[in-house]
Order: sequence, then C-alpha cells, then structure tokens
Amino acid sequence: MSEMAAPSLTSSAADEWRSLLQPDEQILWQGRPSSRLHFKLSQLPTMAFGLFFTGFALFWMVMASQAGGIFWMFGLIHFSVGLMIISEPVLLASYRRAHSFYTLTSQRAFIGSDYPIVGRKLSSYPITASTELDLALGDESSIYFARREKRRSFNFGHRRIGFEYIDDAPKVFALMSSIQRGEQS
Repeated sequence: MSEMAAPSLTSSAADEWRSLLQPDEQILWQGRPSSRLHFKLSQLPTMAFGLFFTGFALFWMVMASQAGGIFWMFGLIHFSVGLMIISEPVLLASYRRAHSFYTLTSQRAFIGSDYPIVGRKLSSYPITASTELDLALGDESSIYFARREKRRSFNFGHRRIGFEYIDDAPKVFALMSSIQRGEQS
C-alpha cells in the first residue's frame, strides 16, 4: 500500500489521474460507496461495551447527584464517551464512506477520501496474482483485497480493506480477477 495526495473529483480529475498512473496503467472502473447506515454483527461487542460504559456513567451521576453539589457533572465526560463508543461503528463508518471514492486500474485499487477539514488522501493497493480477493454479496456488496492491523487497544485483529457497499460489486470483482490472471494491461 502506498499513500499520495488524492486527486480531486473536479473537471480536471482526468489530468490528475494521468499524473498518478504508470504509462501502461489504465482506469477500468470508478465508483463511490453507499453512505447509508449499516450495522454488522462484528460491531456488537464494541457497542455492548459502550452501552455498559454509558450505563455505569449514568448510574454514577445519579448516585453522585444525591450527595448534592455539582460533582455529578464529572460523569458527563464518561457518559459522552460511552455514547460515542456506541454510535461510532455505525455513524462514523457511514461518514467515512460518504467522503470516499474508489478507482480500479489495470494494476491497482485506489481508495480515496476527501474530508472537509482533514483534506484529501489516496491509498493504493496493488492487485497481483497473490492478492486475496473476497466478494461479500448482500444488499450492497463489498470486495475486500487487503488487511490492516487495528490500532485500538480494545479492538484486536485486522480490519479488512476494500471497496465497501458498491452497487456493481460482481462486475468489479470480475475485473479484479481478470487483472490477477494477467488479462488486463
């Protein structure tokens, strides 16, 4: 994987892409993920922890308020963090997808983002014969082709990277498979 400045999605996008691609590389597909809210069962443990954290903070605030004064307000920080832990897996993922775009070339898969304050970012992942492709079919299908270690202390394992929640996943998966076989150049 490599990261570079992301090309914008304006009218000059073709020129910006031309500067990023190898001479023999061509764009095969471009698209955007659905930004609808999606819930995955794998998010349940994180959300359950957030619910426990929020409930304990609420219990603590009620008990502290019975002692009088404003000491109970220190629990508001923990209560807010608990609410963030509950909502982050669904809401933040939807926000990320709303600001993302995908490109498949004859050699690589690009995942780009354009966040209002943070700016643009573009990551590229080579598609080779050894790339493990995983097509997840469903209401809105996804194709996964890379993994990255999770960086949170309470969330172990790997995060799958790919084109998530796209309408034409079977078509894009077929294109990726043909790249692996050396049929795209």
